[in-house]
Amino acid sequence: MKKTIVVLSGAGISAESGISTFRDSNGLWRNYRFEEVASPEAWARDPALVLEFYNMRRKQLFEVEPNAAHYALARLEAYYDVRIVTQNVDDLHERAGSTKVLHLHGELKKSRSTADASLIYELKHWELKPGDTCEKGSQLRPHIVWFGEEVGEMFNAIQIVKKAGILIVVGTSLNVYPAAGLIHYAPRNCRKYLIDPVAEKAEQFHGLTVIREKAGTALPGLAESLISEATSSV
Repeated sequence: MKKTIVVLSGAGISAESGISTFRDSNGLWRNYRFEEVASPEAWARDPALVLEFYNMRRKQLFEVEPNAAHYALARLEAYYDVRIVTQNVDDLHERAGSTKVLHLHGELKKSRSTADASLIYELKHWELKPGDTCEKGSQLRPHIVWFGEEVGEMFNAIQIVKKAGILIVVGTSLNVYPAAGLIHYAPRNCRKYLIDPVAEKAEQFHGLTVIREKAGTALPGLAESLISEATSSV
């Protein structure tokens, strides 16, 4: 039976592929705060603006590729039961070959009905426009968890982390929730790795091995080490 590796991934791993959050140094996008175009209130006030914002993000996603960190995690699946819990809304983990990915905050390449949240659709192109409707005739919205909305997958994420034999936190600081909260659900005897060039406050977490490098530099080496470990124990 394969040992379970659980990966908690965040924006840092995707940034190395060129994914932008469209924030400048002032935290603005076209003079709007990020929260002003990523909330139910924004959708109610100006849905066309919200659609434009996510269209820009989606267009960029169609133009970038997974990086070495994504591929390293995918390689591990041949030797471990790898479960990825990601805060990212891109599909770079899947495109690299990872097959068990839980998206906490939704998926950029999907839309859903505003009348029936169970109606979710794959987007084959980057643009979602006003007037694009579900089969019930209601406007489609981005399949994204906005500020102020419940993270519906949190319970499932906790159950995954509880089964970890090895936990890898990458691309997200342990100052940022939900990753900072999820790590507490890992079994006490679970081996834990944090890949973070800054890695502030890491000492507060019991038994954490800190690798102060970028994901694309650190993960390939860690993956090879874990693969060697798995093959030598067969």
